[in-house]
Amino acid sequence: MATKTTAEKLATLQKGYTLEGATIELGAAIIDGELHKDAPVRLPLAMMNRHGLVAGATGTGKTVTLHMMAEQLSTAGVPVFLADIKGDLSGLATAAVGSDKLKARTDSIGQPWEGKTFPVEFLALGGDGNGVPVRATVTSFGPILLSRIMELNDTQESSLQLVFYFADKNGLELIDLKDLRAVIQFLTSDEGKDKLEELGGLSKATAGVILRELVNLEAQGLEKFFGEPEFDTAELLRTAPDGRGVVTCLELPTLQTKPMLFSTFLMWLLADLFEDLPEAGDLDKPKLVFFLDEAHLLFNGATKAFLDAITTTVRLIRSKGVGIFFVTQTPKDVPADVLGQLANRVQHALRAFTPEDAKALKATVSTFPVSDYDLEETLTSAGIGEAVITVMNEKGAPTPVALTRLRAPESVMGPSDEALVRSTVAGSALLGKYGTAVDNPSAYEKLNGKAAAPTGPAASEPAGGASAGAPTAPGAYDVDAEARRIEEEILGRPSSRPPQAPVPAPEDSDVQYGTPDYSEPRESKPRAKAPRSRKPSSPEPEPGGMMGDLGGVLGGALGGGLKSMARSMGTQLGRELLRGVFGTSSRRRRR
Repeated sequence: MATKTTAEKLATLQKGYTLEGATIELGAAIIDGELHKDAPVRLPLAMMNRHGLVAGATGTGKTVTLHMMAEQLSTAGVPVFLADIKGDLSGLATAAVGSDKLKARTDSIGQPWEGKTFPVEFLALGGDGNGVPVRATVTSFGPILLSRIMELNDTQESSLQLVFYFADKNGLELIDLKDLRAVIQFLTSDEGKDKLEELGGLSKATAGVILRELVNLEAQGLEKFFGEPEFDTAELLRTAPDGRGVVTCLELPTLQTKPMLFSTFLMWLLADLFEDLPEAGDLDKPKLVFFLDEAHLLFNGATKAFLDAITTTVRLIRSKGVGIFFVTQTPKDVPADVLGQLANRVQHALRAFTPEDAKALKATVSTFPVSDYDLEETLTSAGIGEAVITVMNEKGAPTPVALTRLRAPESVMGPSDEALVRSTVAGSALLGKYGTAVDNPSAYEKLNGKAAAPTGPAASEPAGGASAGAPTAPGAYDVDAEARRIEEEILGRPSSRPPQAPVPAPEDSDVQYGTPDYSEPRESKPRAKAPRSRKPSSPEPEPGGMMGDLGGVLGGALGGGLKSMARSMGTQLGRELLRGVFGTSSRRRRR
């Protein structure tokens, strides 16, 4: 094959990066050792939801790259989420100051540069830092993600899922860690041993192991990350009054001591977005771009269930308008099933100091399209602020591989002054919503017979709620009311079905399903059982019957393929569908 001339290589890159729609400008191409500002390298804004990878050795400029991309996304009106591990990304709130060196760089790549500030929201996990506190309830976090933090094995993870099932079924709200601890202690007590036996796959010994791991989490001070008010991930989708996307920086000052919590919490945010957002199809620009820094922490020692859930989320969240960029040192840090879904690649320099490094280098080269570069040499010799790039063009095809000198950020490449960060947080509209923790009555109070008054307005206990002791199911089954309730949960609007007269329960007549109660999670309602006097239902209920109507509600909302399943499973299906791919569940989705 004949070697191309520099002019031919230049023409190939110019043609490959000539795009029609809005773009993120990444920099200018370097060909045969020379920089060509007439060969700009771009990423189509509409393709940002095809996900991406920013990789490279320590110190090669990965953080500056995502900083630069976040600025342009914000300017284009796209909200951005960043995990600020080193504290450097708070500089987005401060305009950079020019210099002769900076001007020479920006002129060389044809970048019109001007120091700017960007709309930034600062968050902190559980208030561990200067940002607005971010919390999640234990039930929302779900058993798979919680197992990840507790480092449980597959068997223990399955057992924890049974504990969550028991709590969901019996109206025990798992708000914080003491709620989950109370449920496990109940199941392992003499009083709860019959309930434990009913769960089948949950042994007392395994429950004891989970309980010990839970106590360890509390000893590490992680209880402050779980509780209320729970963070609404819709806050990540906001734009500023001037139309720019809000850049949300999650501050992680103690990452070194809690790496598993950090990575798992980021997946909870993604899982919650995945469950909440409607299908969007192909958009001119994404609804949100999510940068997952230190991505290798997500996958180290992950269980199969956790990896499967990540893969599913990455594959499907694209259609909801969310783009995910994994930021890590080498592509081998990301499992092949996930890596295959990352269409946009920004690969900074790699080091080949050891045989393992050399093997990783060859593996990285093999993931790029055929190009005019000797990638093994290019990837080991690229300078700081340079990267090998290929992205997906507007037709869904990969662009030519281009060694690129990257653009410079227009805000400070480093932390903002702490006083500025504190004042930004103090003026945030989110601080009033999430700044103060509340401790509402939940599983702990119910199982310990405590009638503690709620400390927040959103979780007042309705009159006639579940008893404080071990929960019991009511003895009557109001299918029509249950159908209305599930319709409201699935469709997110009031039911069009006329209310029927309530069916009294023989011993728990205070528990009814007729009227939606928005003061506590739907999951807190005990699941009713059919009266023994009812005849066994036939495989297909009569047309127009109440179970047929219930099947119609679920079948219509979720697709005809689920109609027969909905009829046969009734309320069980309605509840189980409210838990997502990670086993997550949200108070908002239960309303």
